[in-house]
Amino acid sequence: MQLDILSDKPTTEVGSYFISNYPPFSAWVSGQADAVEGVLGEASAAPGRVTAVGPVPGNGRTAASPPAGSAPDESASSGSASVAPVSGPPPLGLYLHIPFCRKRCHFCYFRVYTDKNSSDVDAYIDALSHEVALYARRERFRDRPFDFVYFGGGTPSFLSNEQLRLLVDRINEHWHWDHAREVTFECEPGTLKESKLEVIRDIGVTRLSLGVEHFDDETLALNGRAHKSPEIFRAYDWARRVGFPQINIDLIAGMVGDREDRWHAAVERALELSPDSLTVYQMEVPHNTTLARDAKAHGQAPPVAGWSTKRAWVDAAFRRFEQAGYVVSSAYTVVKPGPRAAFRYRDALWRGADMVGTGVASFSHVAGVHFQNADRWEDYLDSIASDHLPISRAFVMTPPQRFIRELILQLKLGRIDLAYFRDKFGTQTVSERQPILEALVAEGFACFTGVDAFELTRAGLLRVDALLPRFFEPQFRGVRYT
Repeated sequence: MQLDILSDKPTTEVGSYFISNYPPFSAWVSGQADAVEGVLGEASAAPGRVTAVGPVPGNGRTAASPPAGSAPDESASSGSASVAPVSGPPPLGLYLHIPFCRKRCHFCYFRVYTDKNSSDVDAYIDALSHEVALYARRERFRDRPFDFVYFGGGTPSFLSNEQLRLLVDRINEHWHWDHAREVTFECEPGTLKESKLEVIRDIGVTRLSLGVEHFDDETLALNGRAHKSPEIFRAYDWARRVGFPQINIDLIAGMVGDREDRWHAAVERALELSPDSLTVYQMEVPHNTTLARDAKAHGQAPPVAGWSTKRAWVDAAFRRFEQAGYVVSSAYTVVKPGPRAAFRYRDALWRGADMVGTGVASFSHVAGVHFQNADRWEDYLDSIASDHLPISRAFVMTPPQRFIRELILQLKLGRIDLAYFRDKFGTQTVSERQPILEALVAEGFACFTGVDAFELTRAGLLRVDALLPRFFEPQFRGVRYT
């Protein structure tokens, strides 16, 4: 947020670039944590088992049926915006944070641990499954099955086969995802064996995401990645043999040591694998990373390519993937058209779905309220041991803020339907942002392709995170994002 991202400086400054939510995380406070109890509702005396009520969409092994309803607005009576009435609850997701890694990458800003032994991991699994049980007791989630599940990290594939099965078995005692449309699981290639991938598929995972980042071994080493390129190809071959419905791989443009020839070679290696989808990010250097600390200590900018270079590299990658038959589906995603192109986790969240984030430092969004778990290991475990949800800070959004959140997140798709926002949030709310939309058009970053169709140009899509703060409320512009 404090970055001059639109500039053509040859270096990347320290700070957050990727905008994943609104209002900014720095605005969330402990004083609003009590509001979470209000939206979750009363707890039943003992955890029950949440099961599907009637037919619901399948996870790749069961029959599919129509989608769940759109998100309701429980606070339409306050603020200047109104929301069209809808029927039924919004889709519900579960995020499971697995905070363990073999090594910490130099660009990593997540809450992860590289020093925990097997007993620590077992204790965390106990706490994580118990936290899910505490949520399953709440009135807000009664009779609501999961629409999507996401294993994130850290490195979920750090867990052993036995630990994975144990975690899922314990969660299934209270809540299950047998009928979820999508279950995503992040992997670090060097942690995988074919037997582990078979376990991951057996627990219902439909979308495997491999954290490749790059194919050049020197670049991987310079950025602190634990794996090497041979492990990528071995893991990918195993994953195809196991038969996941969708395999995604991650790439990052502009890492330390990256060069134009290395980047183009990485794109070609990715095409050789022919994954169902790819996420392609531009390297950033958030404040709490090894790269940021080293840069500050030496009074220098991080050794990362500048934004204009990264935009050019991602643009070249997108064009190459398009030549190979992929379609650009967001500022960071290309997909093969067809049934394996969906990304339910993203699409549901960006349209107001509820999501329960479990694990240390995890984020949740329920009924227009953001909240985050305790971000210290001891505090998280102690809270769960006391049968309390480990919530440390929260933010209760107003209806206009809920509108801004959905607007900026959906703009990352490269296109928005203004009729959707008028129907859900009211005509006035959309009209108030019309001058910003028109300014983006005047600057060549967007265009109107129909009465209600607004699309970003490729130039706008490649720098979308730099454009989004224009839609922020005044008090949140220019503040630190995280």
